[in-house]
Amino acid sequence: MSADASAPDATELRKRIDTTRAHPARVYDVFLGGKDNYPADREAARMALAAHPRGYLTVRHNRDFMRRAVTLAAKEGIRQFLDVGTGLPTQQNVHQIAQGIAPESRVVYVDNDPVVLVHAQALLTSGPVGRTDYIEADLREPDRILEAARRTLDLGRPVALVLAAVTHFIEDETAYPVVRTLLDALAPGSLLVLSNVSSDLNEEQVGSVTKAFAERGFAMVRRSYAQMERFVTDNGLELLEPGIVPVHRWRPERVVDLPEARYPDPEFIAGLDELDRTRYRDINDVTDADVSVYGLVARKA
Repeated sequence: MSADASAPDATELRKRIDTTRAHPARVYDVFLGGKDNYPADREAARMALAAHPRGYLTVRHNRDFMRRAVTLAAKEGIRQFLDVGTGLPTQQNVHQIAQGIAPESRVVYVDNDPVVLVHAQALLTSGPVGRTDYIEADLREPDRILEAARRTLDLGRPVALVLAAVTHFIEDETAYPVVRTLLDALAPGSLLVLSNVSSDLNEEQVGSVTKAFAERGFAMVRRSYAQMERFVTDNGLELLEPGIVPVHRWRPERVVDLPEARYPDPEFIAGLDELDRTRYRDINDVTDADVSVYGLVARKA
């Protein structure tokens, strides 16, 4: 993996980490069973779980939606991926999925959290044939993202733009222009992979969860089906089947990479607190009442 030439070193990054406030990437890490989080992140996750006890299924199904969408892109011949809002490294990152299908794939990761950058520099390493790069930037800085991405990606060829669970951290007046700027720079045949917390799925539970997160310092912009559709229609994209759907309904398949296979001991699981037990639950046991994020994949003509 090549590093962003402007990125600070790990010592400087660690000085910038604020462990007293919850951060979305680290709360997400809690629900995915990661270890790169702090008490403030776990407290935010506990509040969200109390508000919606099966809401952890949204996080894990959003991750699996990303896996299926990247798999589709790779199988359709796309060999370049721009993943904005990467989050903390976990299993089945974009480069692992894409390079597992096409080893020559190139992936650029973008995030603005110093914890993410520290771990990305160490863990998001490419296979010998492909390449990965990491950019420290905010989604609100599309021109900076594109300038840095050109070091690794040929924007004259199709790119899969992955915006998984990141646009809901910016308001409409920024989100739509940012996505347009990124897409305008990409070649025809490029794909948009996007997911966003909804405002018209399970409204009561989602409202409670977003309130819990807001109390911990980060607001989420819930979007309706019609607001999601704008990301497609405003950019003249072709929406791929099955359209805009809850993430567990986007080309579903049985999830087989379950933590239970690695930790089969019931006594071990019983000894965990409720928050930690969620990572060992079978996410195939899901209903429409459990998931509150829309997903879509669309192609640039």
